[in-house]
Amino acid sequence: MKLAFVTDRGAVALESLRSELTAIFARDQHEILDQPDEQVDLVLNLTGFDEPRANYMRPHASVFVATIVRTETGDAWSDSSELQKAIYRVLVKTMSNVVVHLVHGGRHGQRAYFVTPELGFRAVPADETLSRAIADYVTPLAGAHMVINNRLDEDLPRALWDGDERSRELAAFGRKLAEMKLLPNVFDITEILDQRDLRMMMKVFGIKQLSYGNLSARCDAHSFWMTGRGVQKADLRVIGRDILLVKGYDAATHTILLSVPEGVDATSRVSVDAIEHFKIYGALPEVGAIVHVHAWMDGIEATQQSWPCGTEQLADEVLELVLRAPDPARAVVGLKNHGLTITGHSLGEIFERIEGKLVQAVPALD
Repeated sequence: MKLAFVTDRGAVALESLRSELTAIFARDQHEILDQPDEQVDLVLNLTGFDEPRANYMRPHASVFVATIVRTETGDAWSDSSELQKAIYRVLVKTMSNVVVHLVHGGRHGQRAYFVTPELGFRAVPADETLSRAIADYVTPLAGAHMVINNRLDEDLPRALWDGDERSRELAAFGRKLAEMKLLPNVFDITEILDQRDLRMMMKVFGIKQLSYGNLSARCDAHSFWMTGRGVQKADLRVIGRDILLVKGYDAATHTILLSVPEGVDATSRVSVDAIEHFKIYGALPEVGAIVHVHAWMDGIEATQQSWPCGTEQLADEVLELVLRAPDPARAVVGLKNHGLTITGHSLGEIFERIEGKLVQAVPALD
């Protein structure tokens, strides 16, 4: 693996941690670059918490960026949700895959938190093992392959421009997710990113806004309807923007293929989890719908790694768990430190099975 450190003046207090990480990566026989090049796999961005900076502008999403920040007291936050939101602001501002926030002092003493775009929030000991924990966390993820590019083909049959029964079910159950309080409240990224940052966010991740959870429903043997990226799930109305038809996957270019109406917004994108749904539908013809929520259920199997959303590795591990379930067409599997993927014969059948059984808090798994 090739990696590089990038820093700014706000990272002075992190120099000792940088030295420890450098020694660990060298012992693990990774190549440490003086600065990121076109082949870099991992960039560790050390910056200030109050004025976080993206000291590296990655050319594409496959470069894994871990941002590390530090504050001297944790007493500024009244509860964990307030702290999580504060760290999440750093993650969005630096366009990172994970933020490691070191908190020193305060009534709770020294500690650290890992926060991911999937709303993962995990506390780790801020002691002599922290540098090893950071290295162990980011090393496998740096090789993850993102499948978030879309190709929009204006070949959707006119009869489907207003959708069909299945797409209308997506809209109805999107409202149901809101009623069940399964759509996390996240802030508007336009409030903290300037126009340059917003353009970079669209270029790298293909998103204009944050939103979580997704729904899909099979259209026919070879295609399925799925919710769009960054759209309001409680208000799904427009085909080609809020709901899109996935018709295939180009493995050579790692691109999801979409069939859209003529004149659709060229910035429309399907959910980053489309590769996961594509693989499940392809392997299991009896699956008619899939739901992903940021919630949990007791007694389920979960992935062993906290793969980022939209990676082929996450899709493959989730598919493996689904196929291992007693009834793969009606499976519930966990995504470590993230949420659930649920398969079913229809959206209605899935919601009947899960209603009243979900817990909002996703456990922090080591």
